[in-house]
Amino acid sequence: MLLIVVVRREGLPPRAAWPGIATSGVLWFGVYMVALNWGEREVDAGTAAMVVNVGPIVIALLSGWLLREGFPQRLLAGMAVSFAGAVVVGISVSDGGRSSILGVLLCLLAALSYGCGVVAQKPALRHASALQVTAYGCLIGAVVCLPFSGTLLEQVAEAPTSATLQMLYLGVFPTAIAFTTWAYALARTTAGKMGSTTYVAPALVVLMSWAVLGEVPGWLTLAGGALCLAGVAVSRSRRRAPAPELVRVGD
Repeated sequence: MLLIVVVRREGLPPRAAWPGIATSGVLWFGVYMVALNWGEREVDAGTAAMVVNVGPIVIALLSGWLLREGFPQRLLAGMAVSFAGAVVVGISVSDGGRSSILGVLLCLLAALSYGCGVVAQKPALRHASALQVTAYGCLIGAVVCLPFSGTLLEQVAEAPTSATLQMLYLGVFPTAIAFTTWAYALARTTAGKMGSTTYVAPALVVLMSWAVLGEVPGWLTLAGGALCLAGVAVSRSRRRAPAPELVRVGD
């Protein structure tokens, strides 16, 4: 990403953007990534999905308070519906409760750091481009994760090639590309509404696992995915302006 920044000659972000970049880099690209991956080693995928999906709610509450975005009723209602859908999907894919208090707390920490990171990133995008905010945020996250570099080198030497390629894939596509496009979109909408769109993810996972992995979803999983999509539709909808009153000539 830094190479792309150099090629595009975007340079360093303005000074005003650095507090938001640094905060989101530490919390989102650092703490969130480690806490989420660690938590998913301690709990089943369903439990992790349910707990981490508290993140968009944290975004809505913090952005309404700190960023003065308010608390639109449609947004809150839509997020409630989507969160219910995420819970349903999580229950449907849970393996029966293989979880620990540590794992749940780590997933909760991931959700909180994710929400705080997004709210910190929003003001930075007023002064810097999406590429700058994401690239330097990733750099700061990498610095935060340096204490794990020794373990990384040891495990890469022992890991199968497929695992290393999967890790590189996660770095390029779900991180570099996805987070840059996220920042681009976040700069053009409110943090609350942007956070609500992440509830599309559980529905997409259900469909992609069905198409790519041949994992046929059950009716409960499909119902939860439909709830997620319905909630996003509600949260992103706009209230129609009242129709102008007709005034008869002579009144």
